[in-house]
Amino acid sequence: MGVTEIKNRGVVAVIRGATPDSIIQIGNALKEGGVTAIEITMETPQAAAVIEAATAYFNQDVLVGAGTVLDAETTRVAILAGAKFIFSPTVNKETITMAKRYGVISVPGAFTPTEILTAYEYGADLIKVFPAGTGGPDYIKNIKGPLPHIPLMPTGGVDLDNTGDFIKAGAVAVGVGSTLVNTESKLTEEYLLTIKDKAARFIEEVKKARE
Repeated sequence: MGVTEIKNRGVVAVIRGATPDSIIQIGNALKEGGVTAIEITMETPQAAAVIEAATAYFNQDVLVGAGTVLDAETTRVAILAGAKFIFSPTVNKETITMAKRYGVISVPGAFTPTEILTAYEYGADLIKVFPAGTGGPDYIKNIKGPLPHIPLMPTGGVDLDNTGDFIKAGAVAVGVGSTLVNTESKLTEEYLLTIKDKAARFIEEVKKARE
């Protein structure tokens, strides 16, 4: 596992506020649309239970990880719950070290070239460029110039209109939040179909950009 695992899946759905029950419905809708990597953010109430429910249900079909992980202690809790990757909004050496100790994918968040290189030197598998919407695809392209060997995954401000541009600029994958799944919306059959359709469109954008 590592960069290849995330790259193969192309899109990571960032999910805030899910419950152990709703994550199964959301995950199924995403999977039917082709999105098979989901990040459950750790500020969600019962986040560990949500991760446990998702990993038990989806097994190998969906890559389940934790997001908004700020420290090593939370990293360990998430991994013991079944998380296969750890996403952070910032660079924290102890968090990266803990993830690598347990053999899971480490994806810290960074923005400047110095932060990106520092995170990579600490052992990160790939770097979540956050908030990506601030610099846009051109920023990814500019970073790839001096740092072509570091895999980047823009997150924050990614939507259907710019996903393809981010991939063409050199991103290995994208992280997508509320533009794909908004847990404040009621999980009706209609909304679950909307999630499935949006997931398929994001996957198609990635596919087209890679051709």
